Amino acid sequence: MKKAIFSIIIVLVITILGGLSYLYIAFPAVKPAPDISVKGTPAQIERGKYLAEHVTVCIDCHSNRDWSKFSGPIKSGTYGRGGDIFNEKMGMPGTFYAQNITPHNLGNWTDGEIYRTITTGVTKEGKPMFPVMPYPAYAKMDPDDVKAIIAYLRTLEPITYNAPSSEPNFPMNLIMRTIPQEAQPMERPPKSDPVKYGKYLTLIGGCAECHTPQKQGADIEGMYLAGGFEFGMPNGTVRSANITPHQKYGIGRWSKNEFVERFKQYDVPTDSLSSVSGNQFNTIMPWKMYAGMTDEDLEAIYEYLQTVEPVDNSVNRFTPKTETTAKK
Repeated sequence: MKKAIFSIIIVLVITILGGLSYLYIAFPAVKPAPDISVKGTPAQIERGKYLAEHVTVCIDCHSNRDWSKFSGPIKSGTYGRGGDIFNEKMGMPGTFYAQNITPHNLGNWTDGEIYRTITTGVTKEGKPMFPVMPYPAYAKMDPDDVKAIIAYLRTLEPITYNAPSSEPNFPMNLIMRTIPQEAQPMERPPKSDPVKYGKYLTLIGGCAECHTPQKQGADIEGMYLAGGFEFGMPNGTVRSANITPHQKYGIGRWSKNEFVERFKQYDVPTDSLSSVSGNQFNTIMPWKMYAGMTDEDLEAIYEYLQTVEPVDNSVNRFTPKTETTAKK
């Protein structure tokens, strides 16, 4: 009997080890970094700066934010240095750190390696990233836009800083190896088609990443852009807004001008942003960065949002820390 049990245990151990070996050998299942060279023309750099600062907002997560100001503007001297933390308090399956994307860290990366990381979530070393950086969305970005971002990152001031390594919880450390997939790039739609162009901007802007609630890491069916995604912050729990065209709970009654002005009111010097202290409301939404989008692009996003399915979802935007603690 003991011998039979021992044999079963041996078989189980071999099976588990074999499965783990296959997982580490076969995944992430993406091709090697492409052999590309980004010219870094002035036009590319300008386009990349616009995208990285105001649309894909790479700079938002890869810098440090001043939470004493509304919407957490970027702290001086941290532009692209990395170090922003996403942990279990924010609903993450582990602790994840945004890495340094200045030439201090990316200086020995090829353009192809950066391209692959942005579009598949696989690093220079072949390691998978947790999609707190929305690379499944970036996978569909127009290749010219990806190259423009790379061109811009090459121009950042090098900052000497090495962010800690991310630490995913078990079993996410295994699951995340299966998440990266090959990029599925699309051509950027023309501005003459504002709905399609707005859909593209909404995609690469990562709007759905925050405005679509999830359960166990997957989007809840029928809740696209309905809001309610929770973020644990020092001042309490903040929830994303419903941005579907629902007449009561979404933006169905907003005019195009009201939508654009909602962003543009934050296109001001950092010192002009209101101070936040104690348990006052703050938001993870980087308003100041998105405020730099052109009116034309914001209008296109509005046009697209008016076409999505309205969702009847009322969102309690903020629960102060004192209330959160009291309910426990």
